[in-house]
Amino acid sequence: MNLNHRVEFEKPDLFELTEQYTVVDMHFHSRYSDGVNLIKSIVSRAKKLGIGIALTDHNDIRGAIRLDNYKDEILTIPGIEVTSKEGAHVLIYFYDIEDLTDFYETELKAFLGSNLMASTSLEMEEIIERARLFDSLVFFPHPYCAVYAGVCNPTFTKGRLSGLFDMVDGVEVINAGNLKKWNLQCAVLGFNLGKAMIGGSDGHALHHMGKAVVYTRPVKTRAQFLDAVRDNRSWVMGKEIALLRKVASNSYKIRRSFKNYPHLIEKNVRFSYTLLNFKTRQVKDSMQKKISQRLRKRKSEDPSAII
Repeated sequence: MNLNHRVEFEKPDLFELTEQYTVVDMHFHSRYSDGVNLIKSIVSRAKKLGIGIALTDHNDIRGAIRLDNYKDEILTIPGIEVTSKEGAHVLIYFYDIEDLTDFYETELKAFLGSNLMASTSLEMEEIIERARLFDSLVFFPHPYCAVYAGVCNPTFTKGRLSGLFDMVDGVEVINAGNLKKWNLQCAVLGFNLGKAMIGGSDGHALHHMGKAVVYTRPVKTRAQFLDAVRDNRSWVMGKEIALLRKVASNSYKIRRSFKNYPHLIEKNVRFSYTLLNFKTRQVKDSMQKKISQRLRKRKSEDPSAII
């Protein structure tokens, strides 16, 4: 690792990192939204990896509340990933589980959609303003991505985006479930904004955990960790989940989500199609490059050759 680099696109060596730093996966989902695992399993995995975890289920806090019961065993960050009226997501982290509960009950619950994964009836600005009533940190996850879940999409004008970026603490610059080309755009955005930057696996299964993390100088409490992140005294390291695992994960989310929120199917099908199309285009471009190189080589060896 290089502490001069605030963002490093490489697989985290968690054994090495946790020897010297406090490490947290700041974006993970449980069975309370579209994840695979129960809280007990998530805690067990985090303990094995030696890292903290922020449970950020979609529009739901039951998992975060249960996770808080394990705060004496691992570093836990109360969180939630809220879907705005426009369909874009926003991550909100709280210093205390009580504040997360109050936010959910008084500021969000009445505006939830007809099912768990549906958009709320609150526009993005309203969500952020309501979160600011509490001791919280607000970030845009995967601002660039394949679907409208990222805030950098045509729904938001440039002027509106500028105002939204002023309202939040920062952006997620490495999301292990995203494509690298979009993560790179997220990182550029993060540096240009000059605000806090975070990373997370966006994990929906235990083997995703720790693929992208935030780490700080050793701290003992949740508040100290969140303060370090807010004040740019943290670093991000991560690598994208392999293509086939991304597709498998999205296929699972479709099966898991079918009964409760069928509209997620369209989003995940589009996402999986985008991933496969991107990979196919990469292979095609690589083949064309090799053919061009061979033709140029033949031409240089025999200028009279007809190509």
